[in-house]
Order: sequence, then structure tokens, then C-alpha cells
Amino acid sequence: MDSASQHADQEGASGPFSVSSIFAAPAHDDALPALSIHFAVPATGTFTWRVRADGTLRVHGARVWLTRACSPYDHWLSPGETLRVYRGERLWLSVDAGNAAARVTLTSAWRPPFATVRRTAGRCADWFALLTTRRLVR
Repeated sequence: MDSASQHADQEGASGPFSVSSIFAAPAHDDALPALSIHFAVPATGTFTWRVRADGTLRVHGARVWLTRACSPYDHWLSPGETLRVYRGERLWLSVDAGNAAARVTLTSAWRPPFATVRRTAGRCADWFALLTTRRLVR
């Protein structure tokens, strides 16, 4: 075997598109502390939810059917499976026919209260400082 094919084999096994790197958790999932919301999806109805922060949805107990607004795809999630959800998405969840209620956990990175307000105020202060500096220079 020549060195080029050995390099290609090694590249395929651990390169940027290997299976482990594609399915690895994103870096922001490792952020601590995390906020987890647990809720039940009744066996007889449909549960709707608007996602407030990027997170991971995990199913426990029974198989769940999930659909997203503006998406042509539906998802069947078995117990233990996860799905990445994004801020602003509208989700509809229902339990597979004949099953008992399912439990679902939505986990996202915890943010301190008013973090968005503080960040926006800081950006406005930076913008104002830049604007006044430009005027003084002229």
C-alpha cells in the first residue's frame, strides 16, 4: 500500500467528515449550568411549544411524533433519542397511537436574568461612544 492511500485511509477515519465529528455535540452544549424543562405529552392530544432558546429535546417513556412549523419533515423520536431545536421554532408533539403519555425534556444553556438587556445596553453604549468619538475627530 502506498503512502497516499494510507494517508487517505487515515484521513477518512479521523478527518473532518468522520462519523464521530459529524454527530459530536456542539461546543455550546457543554455550557454549564443548563436549564432543563420537563413536561408530559398526553396520549390523547397534541402538545404545542414555542422554543425560547436553542436546546436539545430528549424523549422518555413513549415514542413521540414531532413536527416543526415551516418544515416539510416530521420526526418520530423513540425513547432516549434527541433532536436539536432552535429559538423561535414552533413544535407540535403527540404520542404514537396506543402508548401512554410520554415525558419530554428540553435542555438549554442557562442565561442570567436580563442578560439580553445588559448585552443590548452595552452595544448601545459602545455605538454611542463610537459615534461621539467620530464627531470629535471631525
